[in-house]
Amino acid sequence: MTRFVTDVPVRWSDMDAYGHVNNARFLTLYEEARVEMFFVGARKHGLGSFEEGIVIARHEIDYLRPVDYGDPVRIEMWISQTRAASFTVAYELFDDGVLASRAKSVCVPYNLANGHPRRLSEAELAFLEPYRES
Repeated sequence: MTRFVTDVPVRWSDMDAYGHVNNARFLTLYEEARVEMFFVGARKHGLGSFEEGIVIARHEIDYLRPVDYGDPVRIEMWISQTRAASFTVAYELFDDGVLASRAKSVCVPYNLANGHPRRLSEAELAFLEPYRES
Protein backbone atom coordinates (compact mmCIF):
# COMPACT_ATOMS: atom_id res chain seq x y z
CA MET A 1 0.00 0.00 0.00
CA THR A 2 1.15 3.50 -0.87
CA ARG A 3 0.35 6.47 1.32
CA PHE A 4 -0.48 9.85 -0.17
CA VAL A 5 1.66 12.36 1.73
CA THR A 6 1.21 16.13 1.77
CA ASP A 7 2.27 19.05 3.94
CA VAL A 8 -0.49 21.41 5.08
CA PRO A 9 0.27 24.84 6.52
CA VAL A 10 -1.11 25.76 9.95
CA ARG A 11 -2.69 29.21 9.88
CA TRP A 12 -2.78 31.69 12.74
CA SER A 13 -6.59 31.54 12.54
CA ASP A 14 -6.44 27.80 13.33
CA MET A 15 -5.33 28.56 16.89
CA ASP A 16 -7.54 28.43 20.00
CA ALA A 17 -7.32 30.44 23.23
CA TYR A 18 -4.70 28.00 24.56
CA GLY A 19 -2.31 28.53 21.65
CA HIS A 20 -2.98 25.15 20.03
CA VAL A 21 -4.77 24.20 16.83
CA ASN A 22 -8.48 24.20 17.61
CA ASN A 23 -10.04 20.74 17.52
CA ALA A 24 -12.52 21.74 14.80
CA ARG A 25 -9.67 23.06 12.63
CA PHE A 26 -8.22 19.56 12.37
CA LEU A 27 -11.13 18.89 9.98
CA THR A 28 -9.92 21.78 7.84
CA LEU A 29 -6.36 20.43 7.79
CA TYR A 30 -7.67 17.00 6.77
CA GLU A 31 -9.90 18.63 4.14
CA GLU A 32 -6.90 20.43 2.62
CA ALA A 33 -5.09 17.09 2.35
CA ARG A 34 -8.15 15.42 0.77
CA VAL A 35 -8.41 18.19 -1.82
CA GLU A 36 -4.73 17.72 -2.64
CA MET A 37 -5.26 13.99 -3.18
CA PHE A 38 -8.65 13.83 -4.88
CA PHE A 39 -8.59 17.02 -6.91
CA VAL A 40 -4.93 17.89 -7.60
CA GLY A 41 -3.43 14.38 -7.39
CA ALA A 42 -6.25 12.69 -9.29
CA ARG A 43 -6.12 15.37 -12.00
CA LYS A 44 -2.40 14.60 -12.49
CA HIS A 45 -3.50 11.02 -13.26
CA GLY A 46 -6.07 12.24 -15.80
CA LEU A 47 -9.03 11.81 -13.44
CA GLY A 48 -11.31 14.81 -12.91
CA SER A 49 -14.52 13.12 -11.80
CA PHE A 50 -13.89 13.56 -8.06
CA GLU A 51 -13.98 17.32 -8.64
CA GLU A 52 -17.57 16.93 -9.81
CA GLY A 53 -18.70 16.02 -6.31
CA ILE A 54 -17.68 14.23 -3.14
CA VAL A 55 -19.63 14.63 0.09
CA ILE A 56 -18.61 13.52 3.57
CA ALA A 57 -20.92 11.03 5.27
CA ARG A 58 -18.89 10.67 8.48
CA HIS A 59 -15.76 11.95 10.26
CA GLU A 60 -13.94 10.30 13.15
CA ILE A 61 -10.94 11.97 14.84
CA ASP A 62 -8.59 10.92 17.62
CA TYR A 63 -6.57 13.76 19.14
CA LEU A 64 -3.29 12.38 20.45
CA ARG A 65 -1.39 15.56 21.33
CA PRO A 66 -1.70 19.34 20.87
CA VAL A 67 -0.44 20.96 17.68
CA ASP A 68 1.16 24.40 17.96
CA TYR A 69 1.47 27.16 15.39
CA GLY A 70 4.57 26.82 13.25
CA ASP A 71 5.76 24.62 10.45
CA PRO A 72 3.27 22.82 8.21
CA VAL A 73 1.93 19.50 9.46
CA ARG A 74 2.48 16.32 7.43
CA ILE A 75 -0.64 14.34 6.64
CA GLU A 76 -0.41 10.79 5.37
CA MET A 77 -3.54 9.30 3.82
CA TRP A 78 -4.67 5.93 2.51
CA ILE A 79 -7.92 4.16 1.66
CA SER A 80 -9.06 1.82 4.43
CA GLN A 81 -12.26 0.66 2.72
CA THR A 82 -14.03 0.85 -0.63
CA ARG A 83 -17.65 0.06 -1.36
CA ALA A 84 -19.74 0.48 -4.49
CA ALA A 85 -20.75 4.04 -3.62
CA SER A 86 -18.34 5.15 -0.88
CA PHE A 87 -14.78 4.92 0.33
CA THR A 88 -13.09 5.59 3.65
CA VAL A 89 -9.99 7.75 3.87
CA ALA A 90 -7.71 7.10 6.85
CA TYR A 91 -5.25 9.79 7.95
CA GLU A 92 -2.34 10.33 10.29
CA LEU A 93 -1.27 13.89 11.08
CA PHE A 94 2.33 14.50 12.16
CA ASP A 95 3.60 17.66 13.86
CA ASP A 96 7.41 17.96 13.88
CA GLY A 97 7.56 14.26 12.96
CA VAL A 98 5.41 13.17 15.93
CA LEU A 99 1.99 11.57 15.43
CA ALA A 100 -0.56 14.09 16.72
CA SER A 101 -3.88 12.83 15.35
CA ARG A 102 -5.58 9.95 13.52
CA ALA A 103 -8.81 10.30 11.60
CA LYS A 104 -11.17 8.67 9.11
CA SER A 105 -13.65 10.16 6.67
CA VAL A 106 -16.33 8.27 4.78
CA CYS A 107 -16.54 9.91 1.36
CA VAL A 108 -19.43 9.51 -1.05
CA PRO A 109 -19.14 10.35 -4.75
CA TYR A 110 -22.02 12.71 -5.46
CA ASN A 111 -23.79 13.89 -8.58
CA LEU A 112 -24.26 17.58 -7.80
CA ALA A 113 -26.41 18.22 -10.88
CA ASN A 114 -28.92 15.51 -9.96
CA GLY A 115 -28.55 15.85 -6.19
CA HIS A 116 -27.83 12.23 -5.30
CA PRO A 117 -24.98 9.84 -4.51
CA ARG A 118 -23.44 7.81 -7.31
CA ARG A 119 -21.32 4.69 -7.62
CA LEU A 120 -17.54 4.83 -7.95
CA SER A 121 -16.40 4.50 -11.55
CA GLU A 122 -13.82 1.96 -12.70
CA ALA A 123 -11.35 4.82 -13.25
CA GLU A 124 -11.90 6.08 -9.69
CA LEU A 125 -11.45 2.60 -8.24
CA ALA A 126 -8.23 2.25 -10.25
CA PHE A 127 -6.96 5.57 -8.84
CA LEU A 128 -7.76 4.46 -5.27
CA GLU A 129 -6.25 0.97 -5.63
CA PRO A 130 -2.56 1.80 -4.92
CA TYR A 131 -3.65 3.55 -1.70
CA ARG A 132 -5.87 0.68 -0.49
CA GLU A 133 -4.98 -0.89 2.82
CA SER A 134 -4.28 -4.61 2.47
